[in-house]
Amino acid sequence: MTSSISRKLAASIEHWPIAGSFTISRGAKIEAVTVVATVSHGGHTGRGECVPYPRYGETPEATLQAIEAMREPLSNGLDRQALQAAMPAGAARNALDCALLDLEAKSAGRRVWTLLGRPAPRPCTTAFTISLGTPEAMAAATAKAAHRPLLKIKLGGDGDGGRISAVRRAAPESELIVDANEAWTPDNLEQNLAACANAGVTLVEQPLPAGQDEALARIKRRVAVCADESVHDRASLEGLRERYDAVNIKLDKTGGLTEALAMADAAQALGFEIMIGCMVATSLAMAPAMLLTQQARFVDLDGPLLLARDRDGGLRYDGSLVYPPEAALWG
Repeated sequence: MTSSISRKLAASIEHWPIAGSFTISRGAKIEAVTVVATVSHGGHTGRGECVPYPRYGETPEATLQAIEAMREPLSNGLDRQALQAAMPAGAARNALDCALLDLEAKSAGRRVWTLLGRPAPRPCTTAFTISLGTPEAMAAATAKAAHRPLLKIKLGGDGDGGRISAVRRAAPESELIVDANEAWTPDNLEQNLAACANAGVTLVEQPLPAGQDEALARIKRRVAVCADESVHDRASLEGLRERYDAVNIKLDKTGGLTEALAMADAAQALGFEIMIGCMVATSLAMAPAMLLTQQARFVDLDGPLLLARDRDGGLRYDGSLVYPPEAALWG
């Protein structure tokens, strides 16, 4: 590992147009706004990309400021392990954590999974997301993606039974997972879960708002339920055991790959199934998450597939099969 002294930090906000629009229960957007951090030392540069999420009170501007505030500590020798305590979990720490890991790998001339003692990632199947809309619009979008083996369906509350039935008719052979993005209520929870069960859905992600999900412990869950907004890092795992069967690990929530790997190990030890998720972003944001895919029952790293274009040298996607990153991209 190279000396940490005299590292140089740069960061910038980037805008990536989405192909069409991306709609969930909280609204629609037409571009992905990411923040990229680069850390340079000894002729090598490491990069990390994050997506600030308004749901957690994050903005691109505040995230950029949080990253730039670490310029002096990084120059003075702050390493990746110390970073975990120096910054809270979230998008800003994710970008820096991944940039430092990339720098470590490039400085050592080795792949990051070798440095971390983890198995080399292999090609794997990622979900492909169908945005929230009317049953007719979702069925039409699903029909175009029905050749894909795993589809992630965005739902939004009222009328979700009709939406998931229409989607299933349009993709009779695909495995379906559902993401309600906290839009259901205790009153419609069992009805919506029944509709999903009848449609052969494998997993329902975050049906109730975080902090208001007690009903999940009181009902018989006909479909496995996955925590997303209710889980962020290892500290949030223990209290979820009676309510959820799986957890969605996202690097923007954990504050980077360092915590995400530790969280995946802890979640497995507690008996949770693992989903690896993402925000809509470029391949630079997806690449570190590839190290988690071999522990995951579900992989949802389709962010670049939803963009009008990816960054140069991005991940290779062959249909729904995503390949590990080349070293030039990350790690």
